Amino acid sequence: MPYTPIVATLGYVLSPDGKRVLMIHRNARQDDHHLGKYNGLGGKMEPGEDIAACMRREIQEEAGIECHEMRLRGTLNWPGFGKHGEDWLGFIFVVTRYEGEPLSSNPEGALEWVPVDALGTLPMWEGDRHFLPLVFDTDPRPFHGVMPYKDGRMVSWSYTRL
Repeated sequence: MPYTPIVATLGYVLSPDGKRVLMIHRNARQDDHHLGKYNGLGGKMEPGEDIAACMRREIQEEAGIECHEMRLRGTLNWPGFGKHGEDWLGFIFVVTRYEGEPLSSNPEGALEWVPVDALGTLPMWEGDRHFLPLVFDTDPRPFHGVMPYKDGRMVSWSYTRL
């Protein structure tokens, strides 16, 4: 059977000084698979768009800002991550330049500027603590990771950099 993951983006918008990142606190919907957790912005790719267009659209929809500069920091394969065990393949971006004033909230929750060095203190998916340091480090090479989940828990983590 062919591997057919849900293809998605995950973006981290940096403040102009690069010291804070815009995160969503998923606190708006009781049926949210991510309820109570902090996450970057993003979502599923739509037919007819490339991955960069998907990231720009998701940032516009979720934060109300227009991306002018972003870097692909890596890819992540999340087998079994979905609410019903679906597989996900994510493209991870850092947005370094944007136009507009970010919204304070959206239908998924509150948008908050968080110091990059405080990300590890937030409630988030267990696996995020493993890949987030790679998103924000100074190594210019993208990372490519595999992080299987079973019953809502990370099973393992591995990555390479090219």
